[in-house]
Amino acid sequence: MNSQQTNIARANQYLTDQTKLSTLRFITCGSVDDGKSTLIGRILYEAQILFENQIETLKKESMKSGTQGNEIDFALLLDGLEAEREQGITIDVAYRYFTTKRRKFIVADTPGHEQYTRNMVTGASTADVAVILVDARKGILEQTRRHSIICSTLGIKRIVLAINKMDLVDYDHDIFDHIEDDYRSFANQLNFESITPIPISALNGCNILQQATQTEWYKGPTLMGFLETVETRRLLTDDPFRMPVQWVNRPNLDFRGFAGTIAAGHIKIGQNVRILPSGETANIKEILLFKDALSYAEADQAVTLTLDREIDISRGDVIVAADAPAEISDHFEIELMWMDQEPGYSGRSYLLKLGTSLVSAQITDIKHKININSYEKLSANKLELNDLSVVTLKTDQPITFEKYKDCAGLGGFILIDRMSNQTVAAGMIKFALRRARNVHVHKLDIDKSARQSLNGHKSKVLWFTGLSGSGKSTIANALELELHSRGIRTYILDGDNIRHGLNNDLGFTDADRVENIRRISEVAKLMVDAGIVVITAFISPFKAERTMARALFEDGEFIEVFVDTPLALAESRDPKGLYKKARKGELPNFTGIDSPYEAPDNPEMRVYTDTQDLDVIVKSLIAQMEL
Repeated sequence: MNSQQTNIARANQYLTDQTKLSTLRFITCGSVDDGKSTLIGRILYEAQILFENQIETLKKESMKSGTQGNEIDFALLLDGLEAEREQGITIDVAYRYFTTKRRKFIVADTPGHEQYTRNMVTGASTADVAVILVDARKGILEQTRRHSIICSTLGIKRIVLAINKMDLVDYDHDIFDHIEDDYRSFANQLNFESITPIPISALNGCNILQQATQTEWYKGPTLMGFLETVETRRLLTDDPFRMPVQWVNRPNLDFRGFAGTIAAGHIKIGQNVRILPSGETANIKEILLFKDALSYAEADQAVTLTLDREIDISRGDVIVAADAPAEISDHFEIELMWMDQEPGYSGRSYLLKLGTSLVSAQITDIKHKININSYEKLSANKLELNDLSVVTLKTDQPITFEKYKDCAGLGGFILIDRMSNQTVAAGMIKFALRRARNVHVHKLDIDKSARQSLNGHKSKVLWFTGLSGSGKSTIANALELELHSRGIRTYILDGDNIRHGLNNDLGFTDADRVENIRRISEVAKLMVDAGIVVITAFISPFKAERTMARALFEDGEFIEVFVDTPLALAESRDPKGLYKKARKGELPNFTGIDSPYEAPDNPEMRVYTDTQDLDVIVKSLIAQMEL
C-alpha cells in the first residue's frame, strides 16, 4: 500500500470513527464580562484544534484589539463582529464545532448583556447542557439568574456552574463555596436535574482540560472531563414520529412528495401515518433523500415522503405516527419570553410561527410575569423587554402541537409583529386549555349573504380613526343620516358611548386601549355578519390594532377612513375640554399629548375637516362604500 492509499485509509477510518461519536450541544451564558468567550477560546486552543495560521492571526488581533496586553486574548476567537471587538462584549450568538477523542461538540457562546438576552434564547433552545459562568469577584448577578431561568424554561436539565476568574481571588475555597451555596439556594426553584460547580480560570486554563494545582481542595471533574462524559438529553429518535410539511414537491403529474425535516421519532417504508389536522391516514410508500431512496429516516433528517394514496396535504400540516398522534388546539397556556423594545399587550394580534405553520394569534391574558431575582410571580398588564411571563394565547385556527417539554420542535414558536415583521417573542407551549377542545363553531342555516339579501344591500364597516376633536363623530352622524334616508340599515359604534357600557371597565393606558379596540372589532364583525353597515368612531391610535381589526373582515368589507386633522386644529376645537386637562397633567395617557397616535399609511379614504365641506365628505364616503 503506497502513502496515498495509506492516507486515504486513515481518512476513511477517521470519518468512520467520527460517525460513532455522540454529539453534545452546550451553551455558555452568564453576565457581561464573566469570561464566556475567553473560556471557549481557551478550550479550542488547548484542544489543539486550531491551525497555525489561526493562532498567528489570533496573536496579531490580540495585539490590536485584545485586553490582555501582550498575551493572547482568547475571546477574540469568538467575538466575530467588529462592534463586539470594540466594546469587548458578545452581541450575536457565536457557534463553534470541535471534536475530542470521546465526543463531538457544538458550543454556542451567547451574549451576556441584558439588551441581547433574546439572542441567548436562540442559543439555549437546542442545548443539552448550560455552562453558566460567574465572576468569582462579583458572585451571582441578575443576568446570571435570568439566564438560569431561561435555561430551565427551555428544558435544559444539566448545569455547570463555572466559577471563573478564581485567579483574581487567590483561588479562595470559601469564596467558591459561598457562590455555590447562593446559586443552589436560588436554583432550588428551577427544574435542573444536576448542578456541577467547577472553579476555573479561563484565562490561565485552570481546571479546563487539566486539574489545577492551585485548587487542590477541589476534587470534582475538569470542565472538559465533565462535558465529555455527561449524559445528553433523551434522544429525539425515541419519540413518536413528527414531521411538519415544509413543501409539497409536485414536479409532474406522476409524483407528489411531502418534504420537511423530521422533528422527532423515526419513519420506515410501509409505516402507517396520520395527517394533521385533517386526520387522514396513509402508509409511507417512499423515503427520498435527494436522489437516494431510503428504507428508514430519523429525527433531524430532511427528507421527502410519498404516500400510498392521494391525500390533500399542504405546507403547515404535520405528518405523525398514526398510533401516537400529536394534539390539536387553538387555545394554550404559554411561557413567553418577550424580546422586543416595544411592549406587548393582551388583545394585540401577532403572527405565530410554529414549525412550518403561520397563523394569527392573540395574547388573551397575561397571567403573571416572573421576578428574575426572587422567582416571585408578579401581576402585569403588559410585556416588556426580557420579561419572562405565563400567558394564555389563542390562534385563529387550530394548530398541531406538542408540549414543549415533550417535543421542542412542535412546542416552541415565535411571535412576529404584523407591522414590522420583527420577531417580538419566543414561546413554549405548556398545555392546551380544556375549553379550547369543548368550544366549537356552530354552523347556522342563515348566513351573512342571506341577511344581506334580506336587507337589500351589502354589509361593511367604516372605520373612522383620528385624533380627539378631529370630527369623527360628526362625520359618522351625518353619514348615518344620509344612509338611513336611503333605506340602509346602519349602526354607529361611538367611542364615548361604548365606554359607558361594554367597555366601562377599561381605562386609557396603552393596554386598555388595545383591549378597547379588540372588543369593538369583534362587535363590528358580528354586526357585519348580521348584514348591517357599521360605522365606528374611535381614536384607535395604534396601527397594530387597526390591522388586527381589518384581518377580521373579508376583502372589501373594511374601509379605513383617516380623519386627517392637525393636532393644533383639533386642540383648538376641544369640544370636551380634554386637551386643556391633558396639558395641565390632569388627564394622563391622552392621545396626541403624552400618548402616541400612529397615523394610517394607506387608508381607503383620507378626509380633511379643515378644508372639505361635510356634505362633500359624506358623498365621497357613500361612493367609496359601493353598496
